[in-house]
Formats: sequence, C-alpha cells, structure tokens
Amino acid sequence: MNNLKKELYDLCVAHVRRSMDAAELAISEAQKSSNDDTKSSAGDKYETGREMAQQETNRNLAQLNEANKLLVALNRIGTTGTSAIAEAGSVIITNNGNFYLAISAGALSLHGKSYFAVSPGSPVGIKLNGAKAGDSFTLNGKTYVVELVY
Repeated sequence: MNNLKKELYDLCVAHVRRSMDAAELAISEAQKSSNDDTKSSAGDKYETGREMAQQETNRNLAQLNEANKLLVALNRIGTTGTSAIAEAGSVIITNNGNFYLAISAGALSLHGKSYFAVSPGSPVGIKLNGAKAGDSFTLNGKTYVVELVY
C-alpha cells in the first residue's frame, strides 16, 4: 500500500512537471516572438504585438508560479506510513471512487484503477480530510461512504 502512495505521488509530480515544462516553453516562445517582431512603419502594430507577447509571457509566468506552489505542496506530503484518519498523502477508498489527497491533478490511472488526486482545500478534499473508515458525507447530491483510509 505504501508503494501505491509513492506511485500516486510520482504521478502528481509528473503532472506538475508537465505543466511547468509547458509554461516554460510558452514563455520562451512568447519572448522569441517579441524579439523577432521587427518595427514596421506602423509603429502601433509593433507595440501591439510586443504587448500581446508580454501578456502571454505574464500569463505563463503565473501558471509557472502556480505549478511551483503545487510542487512545494507535494514536497510536504509523506509517501510512507499509514494513518486511520485521512490527511494529505492519504489514499481514501469510497463507494463512489478512490481518492488521493494531495493536489488537484484530476484522474490518475494506476494498475487498472482510477484515483482522483484532489487538494485538501477542494470541496471533496475538505470532506475527505479527517475522515476515517465508516464515515460518510454527501456532496452534490451524492453520498460517499469511506471504506478504507491508508
């Protein structure tokens, strides 16, 4: 079971790294585009192009910053040990799905099973945090029964 936590953790790290790589590539391309933009007789067009490239760079810098925050959050999560009470790093099995309480990374597939990586601050994460086997909660009209926490 501890191996499962490590594997889910690694999938989350890979998810964040892909986001970081995509943002870095987009920043590089926007800067290259801005640098390649030559000033024409229509100065406004030149300035508009440079401003659009700058906005794209700023947008991707924000995404890179968010990805870094997710990586910091992941670095705080342990990948070994078990706990009867759900906390960051726990795997929670319910009657309506399997969850990994870490970061919001969406559905992860591992060994033929699906796990939803959710942030402790997300609506479902808030309900799962502190839960133990036998607990139940309702979210969006659906009742979840916690079957196992590890």
